Amino acid sequence: MTKPVPDPPLETPLEEALRTEDLAKNREAIKRALDFYLCPNPVRPSPPSTMFMVRPNVDTESLLAHACESLASASTLASNFANELSGEQRHSVLAIQQIIMLAELAVNRALDRVDPQG
Repeated sequence: MTKPVPDPPLETPLEEALRTEDLAKNREAIKRALDFYLCPNPVRPSPPSTMFMVRPNVDTESLLAHACESLASASTLASNFANELSGEQRHSVLAIQQIIMLAELAVNRALDRVDPQG
């Protein structure tokens, strides 16, 4: 038995053009997908808010002294608040106060090591 159609069938010029066009579209889609996932456009960081900003020329000693005073105030506030509570809530606030006190000790040690600026 003979086949009237060749195996595989021959493409007409129109079918071949459509197939080539589909391949080109597929390649473009693949390239866009790869570029999207592998080469994303860099996200520009948003500019910092200038509402609350530390002056860039403030010396390290002043910054550490201010941080130390702020931590001491936070520790006092946490201690006073803990005195108003009982049970688990009191323990939680005292744990927060302890963390604040440890941070204050670290800042104090850093302040001791800083040479005063002129």
